[in-house]
Amino acid sequence: MTVTFKNIPIFYTDNGVGKPVVLLHGFLENSTMWDAFLPELTKKNRIICIDLLGHGQTGCLGYLHTMEQMAEAVEAVLKHLNITQSIIIGHSMGGYVALAFAEKNPQRLHGLCLMNSTALPDTDEKKQNRDRAIMAVKQNYKTFIRIAVKNLFRPKNRIIFAEKIKEITEQALKTPLQGIIAALEGMKIRPNNVHILKNPGFKKMMIISKKDPALDYSSLIAQTRNTNVKIVGFPDGHMSHIENKNDFLLQIKHFVDFI
Repeated sequence: MTVTFKNIPIFYTDNGVGKPVVLLHGFLENSTMWDAFLPELTKKNRIICIDLLGHGQTGCLGYLHTMEQMAEAVEAVLKHLNITQSIIIGHSMGGYVALAFAEKNPQRLHGLCLMNSTALPDTDEKKQNRDRAIMAVKQNYKTFIRIAVKNLFRPKNRIIFAEKIKEITEQALKTPLQGIIAALEGMKIRPNNVHILKNPGFKKMMIISKKDPALDYSSLIAQTRNTNVKIVGFPDGHMSHIENKNDFLLQIKHFVDFI
C-alpha cells in the first residue's frame, strides 16, 4: 500500500490487530527485512513496516534526505492510518529516523527501540567516511553495496551467514543510486539526539552488539548513563535481526508486551 507524501509514494504494509508497532529498516535495507518476524509479532500487535525515502518501493525527494524528512514520511503514513500513538523500532538509520520522529512528536510515542543505532551525531571522521562512500557508490554502485552489506556482519559471521548476505545484497541492489546518496548526505548532518534518551514520557530500549563494526560499544553504553533506557547486549555484529535472530525476537516481544 502507498500514501502520497510531497508528491511521491511512500510504501508501507499494515498487518495484524492490536498495539501499533512501527518497524523502520536501515540504510540499504527495506521493509522486507522484517518479513521473518511478522508471523510472530502480528499475533498480538498491529505491525506497520515502512519503506523510508529512496529505499524499497518509496520514491526519492532529491539528493538529500534528512532524517527529519524521513520522519515526516513516517508521520504521513501514521496519520493516514489514524494511528495517534505507537511503538517505533528502528534499525541503524531507522533508529535515526525514529529519534527525529521522537524529537518532533514525543507525545505520539509509547515506546522507542534503537536497534544497532545511536543517538549521537556523526564524528568528523565518520562524516569523511560518508563522503568517501558517496564517491565510491558513484564510481561502482554494485561493488560498494556488496562490500557495505558484508561489512555489517561480525567477521566470523560473514561465512556462517553467506547465503543470507547474498539475499540481503540482492535486496540492497534494488536501492536507487539517488536514494543511497540522499541517505548518506542525510545521515551525515543529523543532530545530536542524546537528550531524547532522557525523555521520561515513553519507554526506551537499545539493542547493542559488542562486535558491531559500525558502532562503538562503549560509546553506546555511555550515552545511556543517567537514563532509564533498557540495554540489551548481543555478542555479534550490526545485523542483530540475523546474527542473533531468536534472541532479538524475544527481546522485541518483551519490550512491546511490557508497554
